[in-house]
Amino acid sequence: MSLTSDHVKRVAKLARLGLTDAETAEILAQLNSILNLVDQMQQIDTKNVMPLAHPLELKQTLRADAVTEMDQREKFQNTAPQVNAGLYLVPRVVE
Repeated sequence: MSLTSDHVKRVAKLARLGLTDAETAEILAQLNSILNLVDQMQQIDTKNVMPLAHPLELKQTLRADAVTEMDQREKFQNTAPQVNAGLYLVPRVVE
């Protein structure tokens, strides 16, 4: 597929871009280059290629699931205005 300068001018008008003739020609060359690359890629035989989620075989490094902080719940709740059964009580906002 190949684009023409009329295609580029129409899209530029729809996007409300004011392009000069030189800019139109440059963009046209870039877009046609991209479309040629896509055409080349579509000609490749991929019938025997398994789809990949990622091109590299990456593994997630996990850290050990271990407690690293002391339980300070009592300390924090001692400064709260109202606490009941380990829960912070706040004024009702929605009626």
